[in-house]
Amino acid sequence: MASKSDKNKSKKKNIQPVVSGRVFIQSSFNNTIVTVTDDRGDVIAWASAGSIGFKGSKKSTPYAASLAASAAIEKAKLRGLRKAQIFITGVGSGRDSAIRAFHSANIEVELIKDMTPIAHNGCRQKKARRV
Repeated sequence: MASKSDKNKSKKKNIQPVVSGRVFIQSSFNNTIVTVTDDRGDVIAWASAGSIGFKGSKKSTPYAASLAASAAIEKAKLRGLRKAQIFITGVGSGRDSAIRAFHSANIEVELIKDMTPIAHNGCRQKKARRV
């Protein structure tokens, strides 16, 4: 039988340093989410405008997106990230400012790819918004 002290011992994960990785920026009209993964696709760090503390319409601003990107960068730099490939999806206003945050953090950007899905006459689109 295992004693009580054996159950309380937990194994610590060995954290491997990550030199290069992928950055996924999802920018919608309401929020911007930045996810940093290694080359296999395992998540290293993530941040969003909402997780930083912005609420409501302030989450969708470019300033909130740049702060979310810099927060994700700081977490990833602790793991040793130096090179990144950036993949962008969405049409929000935080796309460009999130990319600029990576350039200002001295992370070498190897690739910037826009992966926003474009409809090829599939489902009927939403009615145009009239303001």
